[in-house]
Amino acid sequence: MPIYEYECKNCKTKLEVWQRITEEPLKTCQKCGGELVKLISESGFILKGTGWYVTDYKRKEEEKKSKKEKEEKESS
Repeated sequence: MPIYEYECKNCKTKLEVWQRITEEPLKTCQKCGGELVKLISESGFILKGTGWYVTDYKRKEEEKKSKKEKEEKESS
C-alpha cells in the first residue's frame, strides 16, 4: 500500500497516510477541520539489472589500466 502525504491549507499540518489506490483521498483535517491537499513527494526506487552496479564499471576501468600498464612495460 502506498503512503500519501497531505497538508492542511488552514493550519499547515502535514500528515502521512497509508491508503489503497482505490480509496478516496482525505478531504478534511482532523485537527482544525480545514481542507487537505494531497502533496507530491519523492519516491524511492531500486535499479536492478546489469550495468547498474559499481562493480560493472570498475571491471572496465581495471581492464583499461592493465592494458596501459602492459603497453608501458613493452615500450620501456
